[in-house]
Amino acid sequence: MPKVNRNGVDIYYEVHGSGPPLLLTHGYSSTSAMWQGQIEALSKHHKLVLWDMRGHGRSDYPHDPASYSEALTVADMAAVLDAVGARSAVVGGLSLGGYMSLAFYRAHPERVRALLIIDTGPGFKKDDARDAWNKRAHDTGDRFEREGLSVLKSASRERSDASHRDASGLARAARGMLTQRDARVIELLPDITVPALVVVGADDAPFLAASDYMAAKIPGAKKVVIPAAGHAVNIDQPQAFIDAVLPFLASLDAKPKQKAAS
Repeated sequence: MPKVNRNGVDIYYEVHGSGPPLLLTHGYSSTSAMWQGQIEALSKHHKLVLWDMRGHGRSDYPHDPASYSEALTVADMAAVLDAVGARSAVVGGLSLGGYMSLAFYRAHPERVRALLIIDTGPGFKKDDARDAWNKRAHDTGDRFEREGLSVLKSASRERSDASHRDASGLARAARGMLTQRDARVIELLPDITVPALVVVGADDAPFLAASDYMAAKIPGAKKVVIPAAGHAVNIDQPQAFIDAVLPFLASLDAKPKQKAAS
């Protein structure tokens, strides 16, 4: 069970297949197991790298609240890529994983070959909208502390089946990783210079407008709306999800690699 140690915090990852690297990040309170149904298809021509964010799944659940942040998550992603020998990769994820993929591009554009943004929001330009989001994140953390992992029973499918040792990491991750501090990620969108695919479930109402916004703001971005799918689009409609993603990945391999912004 490979792990990379990040200043005393073990981060779990796994590698499937070989070829151009593809790093996928799960959503908040899910785990790398949410991609189980896509491993076979995505690892045929790629080195598929999956991992568990700190406070989730098989990674460590540090007790210090300061051990959970956007910056540390981005650094964990870089460390995982280093551990598998990937200088650059297609970087993507669902929900919080997609947001962190955008944050990773902001920090390390030279390491991103393309972006795969799934059922994700890019953050908020207005302080009041961000404050409302952050209040919900703190409320989520409080609920995990009160009720434990039973909170996940009524969650969307990528979360309801997730396996965590306890809820403490999820509570701290809600306050430190799910919350947002500024508008730097959403303001980055027009400056993205690598190919991007935005995927969203047609029934994922809270993320439809956000997906439209990202597809419009990221130069040259493609967008796919998958019918009869909610927030866990890859689980709700696994074949339609693969049918959307594989041509995008094939298009990257069919032409010279695009130089990322420096």
